[in-house]
Amino acid sequence: MTTPRLFIIRHGETEWSLNGRHTGSTELPLTVDGEKRIRATGKALIGDDRLIVPSKIAHIYVSPRRRAQRTLELLELGCRDKLPWEQQRQHSDDAIRTNAKVQITEDIREWDYGDYEGLTSRQIKEQREKSGEGSWDIWRDGCPGGEYAVRKIFTAVPGGGRCTGMGGADQVTENRSPQDVTDRLDQLIEDIRSRYHSKALGTAEGQHPSGDVLLVAHGHILRAFAMRWVKHTLTDGVHLLLEGMLSLMR
Repeated sequence: MTTPRLFIIRHGETEWSLNGRHTGSTELPLTVDGEKRIRATGKALIGDDRLIVPSKIAHIYVSPRRRAQRTLELLELGCRDKLPWEQQRQHSDDAIRTNAKVQITEDIREWDYGDYEGLTSRQIKEQREKSGEGSWDIWRDGCPGGEYAVRKIFTAVPGGGRCTGMGGADQVTENRSPQDVTDRLDQLIEDIRSRYHSKALGTAEGQHPSGDVLLVAHGHILRAFAMRWVKHTLTDGVHLLLEGMLSLMR
């Protein structure tokens, strides 16, 4: 019986990831060592007799960030179509190994770190101590100025009511970033399960196209994705630690 699988792959090393700096929207290339390790991962784990069988991949999702897209290139999956960012396909017909389509999606872009972009966890801790703020947990607190941070403004009106508007007193700021991350990941999970996994699950081998799916993205967002995949809330804290560059979900 067919059991569709989900592979999640973290992009290769960059200078900022090497130094522990939070990297959201900043575009950085992979280091030389990062590229070497991704190539080695592809050779070791991708092939007809390996963990990831290209012909069984139904779909590939990749982050809009260039470091994730470069990682997908280096895995050399052998897609029949050119990659979305290419002018033309970079390999010959003989190298084609999968009919899977590649989709760039904002749903797995890295967490928007806002004011913490480019900072290490230690720098964030020191910054918060200086400003009199408490401890920081990204899963609980999100990032100030990051994701879809919502500023709700309420102005007192006669009779004790409130109305939204610009200016005035009685202002409240809400940081929604953990919930917004949850919303976009849940949307992606529903897409994967309804379009690919549900159609292949439990069918006899060979009777239905494979439902294996591949995600190529970033550290924090993939940890959050894994938590939502098993129905944990982000505010519960980290329950799953992803080992290495690649993890398998069922």
